[in-house]
Amino acid sequence: MDMRELTKGLFRENPLFVIVLGVCPSLATSGSLETALAMGIAATFVCIGSNVFISMIRKIVPGGVRIACYIVVISTFVTITDLFLKAYFPDISRTIGIFIPLIVVNCIMLGRAEAFACKNTVMDSLLDGIGMGCGYTLALLLMGCIRELSGSGSLFGVKLLPGYNPMNVMISPPGAFLLLGLLLGFFKWMQLRKAAAK
Repeated sequence: MDMRELTKGLFRENPLFVIVLGVCPSLATSGSLETALAMGIAATFVCIGSNVFISMIRKIVPGGVRIACYIVVISTFVTITDLFLKAYFPDISRTIGIFIPLIVVNCIMLGRAEAFACKNTVMDSLLDGIGMGCGYTLALLLMGCIRELSGSGSLFGVKLLPGYNPMNVMISPPGAFLLLGLLLGFFKWMQLRKAAAK
């Protein structure tokens, strides 16, 4: 068991800011902290569950059908997540809507299944799923915090900046693209700076 598998998804191989996967749902669900958190938790659950299960069956899945098997496994965990949200959190389910079922084809899930879970032990795959899921959730929360605070002066719907003149563009799709571009540039600059310091 290698604890680096747990921490790599947070910064060094962050799915959104470093590997640049899962961009579409990130842009669509990071308009507020609430939807960003819901999407992050859902993606983390699916990533952990599918990683562990794929690692468990990796030796019995024929190579020719492995991608199809991975999609079935991932879609099972997505269905569980979608039904859970519809049953217990209907408002959040309606808000993030189609982006939960689309986790099935999210590059993060398929990428982790193909690049990691099918080649590693169950415990390492569990740690990888937790790390990647938490890294993705942290990225969504950072975007959600910046967008909601600058776009409406609130966090989790609670006004924090009375009298603040909101930048409505930040809670719109162009604001999401602008913020993601700035954050990607910042993380790339940090990587280059770290590499130059070695």
